Amino acid sequence: MKKISTILAGLAMLSLATGCFSLDKEPESVLSSATAFRTTGEIEKYVNQFYQSAFSGHSSGMDGGISYGDLLSDNMASAAPNTRLNGNLTLASGAQLSSYNYIRNINFLLNNLGNYTGSTTDANYRQYVGEAYYFRAWYYFGLLQDYGGVTWVETVLEPNLEDLQLPRDSRTFIADKILADLDMAIEYLQPQSNSATMRVHKDVARIFKSEVALFEGTWEKYHKAKGDPFFDPEITDEKIDDYLQQAVDAVAPIIEGEDAGRWRIYSTGDPLNDYRNLFITLDLSSNPEVLWWKKYDIADNIGHSVTRYLNQGGGQKGPTASLVDDYLTRDGKPFVGEEKLAAKRGKYGTELLPETRDPRLAQTVCTPGQELRPDGAYVFQYPPFNGGSYNQNVTGYAILKYVETDPADPATVDGEGKSQAPAIQYRYADALLNFAEALAELDGAANADRIKAALKPLRDRAGMPEVDFDREYNTSPDYPFKDLDKYIQAVRRERRVETAFEAKRPADIFRWAAADVLLRDKLPVGALFSEDIRTADFYNGQLVYDQAEGNNLFLTEPDENGDRYVVPFNWKATCPDGYQFNLERDYLLPIRTGMISLTGGLWEQNPGW
Repeated sequence: MKKISTILAGLAMLSLATGCFSLDKEPESVLSSATAFRTTGEIEKYVNQFYQSAFSGHSSGMDGGISYGDLLSDNMASAAPNTRLNGNLTLASGAQLSSYNYIRNINFLLNNLGNYTGSTTDANYRQYVGEAYYFRAWYYFGLLQDYGGVTWVETVLEPNLEDLQLPRDSRTFIADKILADLDMAIEYLQPQSNSATMRVHKDVARIFKSEVALFEGTWEKYHKAKGDPFFDPEITDEKIDDYLQQAVDAVAPIIEGEDAGRWRIYSTGDPLNDYRNLFITLDLSSNPEVLWWKKYDIADNIGHSVTRYLNQGGGQKGPTASLVDDYLTRDGKPFVGEEKLAAKRGKYGTELLPETRDPRLAQTVCTPGQELRPDGAYVFQYPPFNGGSYNQNVTGYAILKYVETDPADPATVDGEGKSQAPAIQYRYADALLNFAEALAELDGAANADRIKAALKPLRDRAGMPEVDFDREYNTSPDYPFKDLDKYIQAVRRERRVETAFEAKRPADIFRWAAADVLLRDKLPVGALFSEDIRTADFYNGQLVYDQAEGNNLFLTEPDENGDRYVVPFNWKATCPDGYQFNLERDYLLPIRTGMISLTGGLWEQNPGW
C-alpha cells in the first residue's frame, strides 16, 4: 500500500509539473516499467486514480457540474449571459489540454500489462483492464467534444520535443479509436446487476458507446447538412449511418436482447413523485435504473451545495420558458396557442401543474405550495425576484430537481458543501433515449414501434400516454424544430424533458448543429410577467424594474399581445439582440497558441479562431 501511495503521489507531482500540455510523457523516475502492475491489486489501485476526474458530479458552488451544466444551453439561464452562448469567448479562453496527462498515465498502464504475473482470464484483471480502456475513451471523448480532431496517442512517448510534434488526427479517426476502446472495455468489463460497487461495468460501457456513436453520427450529419466548417470533409452518409447503427447495437442487448431485464426504469406507481425521488435518494446502490453514480456523504466531508443555493426558490439561475413550454400537456399534446397563453396569464404556476402538464415538469420546476425547507420553513409561492444575494430568482421559474427538501442531516439546509443528492452518471433512461434517437435518425417510420416501446417506460413512470408521433407533432410557427421529421422531433423532446438539468442539453445542441435556431439572436426569457405576479402581496411593493438603475427584475419589451416576459439579466446592456453565438466559430473551443507552437505548427487552430 505504501508503494502504491508513493506511486500515485509521484504521478500527481508529475501532472502538476507538466501542466503545460505535453502530449504523453513517461512518468520517469516515478514508477519503473519493469516492475509495475505485477498483481491485480497494483492495477486496481492505479486505475482508482481516474475515478475522480472521469466523473461529472455536482458542482460544489453555483456553477458547473451536472446540476448547473445546462447553463450552456437554452434550458437554463443565470444573472449574467453565458460567455460562450453570447459569442464572448476569446483566444485567451483556451484551456490546458489536461486530459492528456490522464491519457499518458493510462497508456503507461496499458503499455506495461506484460508485467502481470497472474492469469489474464482472471475476472479482476479483466475488470481493471476494461476500466483503463473505458477511461481512455472518456478523456478522448471530452477532447473530441471540445476541440474536434486531436492527436491520438496510445504509447508512452519519450519526453523530447521531436516526439511531441504530432499532427491532429481527423475527428472521424478519433471517434473510431474511442469506439474501439469502448469495444475493448465492453469485452473486458464484468457484468453487474446493480451499482453497489460504484465501479464502471459492461453495461456502463455499452451506454457510453451508444452516447459516443450517437454524438458523432448526428454531429457529422447535421453539420454536414449546414455546410459549416465543423464536419469531417471525408465523411460519407454510409459512415454516418454506421455510427447511428453502432449507437443502436451498443445498447440493444440490455433493451431488447439477451440482457434485457437486468435494468429497468425506477417506478413505485407514484407518477407525481417517482421521477424526482430518483435524484434525491441518497443511496442508489440497489436502484434498478441507476448503473453508475457518485455517492455524497458529509460525514466524510464529501458533499456539494445545490440544496443550500436553491431551497428558497432562487439560486440566481433558473429554468427558461423554452424548456417549460416544451413539456407536453397531460393528454400528450404540444402546449401551444391560446391554452398556453391563458395558463401563463392566469394565477402564477398554472402552466406548471401536473393536472394539466407532463408531471415531470412539476418535479423539475417548483410549483406554488412546494415546501423547499423542512417543517414548512420555506414554502414556494412566487419567485423571489427581490430575494437577497443567491436567494434571488432571475427567470420566474425555480429549480426543484436535486433539492433535498427534507434532508437526512439538518446541516444540508444551509451548509456549504453539505448537500448529498447523488450524481447519476448513467441510468437506464440514457440507454432508452440513445436507442430511440438513433433509430429515429436511421429511419423513424420503419422503426416507429421500436421507438415507442423504448420510450414507453419513461412515459409510464410519469403517468403520460405513450408516444403518438402525430398527436404530439409541434408545427407551431415559433417552435424551433417545427420542420423536423416527426419521429426525430418526438425523441428530441423526450430527451430534453427526461434529462433536464443533467448537463446533456449543451452537447445535444452542438451535435445537432442547432445553435442557429435555439441560440443565435435568441434572448433567454422566463415566466410571463402576469397581472397576478405584478400585484401579488408577496413582494410588498418591492419589485423594481424599468428604472435607470437598481432593478431587481428585467423584462422584455411588450410583444404583439402587450405581454412582457422575465429576462434574467440586463439584456439591453449585455445582449440587446439576443445571444450572439458565432455559428462559424463557437461550436468548438480555441486551441491555446502555446499548443500550436509546441507541435511545431502541426496543430492548426480551430475554425474561426
